[in-house]
Amino acid sequence: MAVETLTTARFDETVGGNDIVVVDFWAPWCGPCKSFAPVFEAVATENPDVKFVKVNTDEEGALAGHFGIRSIPTLMIFREQVIVFQQPGALPKGAVDDVLRQVRGLDMVEVKRGSRPHEAGDAHGEA
Repeated sequence: MAVETLTTARFDETVGGNDIVVVDFWAPWCGPCKSFAPVFEAVATENPDVKFVKVNTDEEGALAGHFGIRSIPTLMIFREQVIVFQQPGALPKGAVDDVLRQVRGLDMVEVKRGSRPHEAGDAHGEA
């Protein structure tokens, strides 16, 4: 699957309509972003079942601001509409492959339970 450009207008549809969405926050003037682009595209090509998108922070400043992006490139991964990974910096391909493998292996029931501890059980953390 080809890497697509993500805009604020298409954000909810994109994240809500795909199980796993990998987002690259970048800018055209950013050297590390340019270096990371071929890695991002290679991983996207090898994982056609995952949605890979790029957010140009110069054009989509509100979206970048909403997620507190202060350094680019920043890689963010959503699974079932939950942010499960976020890290600034240009990662090597092996690291992106490894993170994606871990994201696929997540128990999303547990992840979602952990994001709402007040619903997970009593005050002692027992379910």
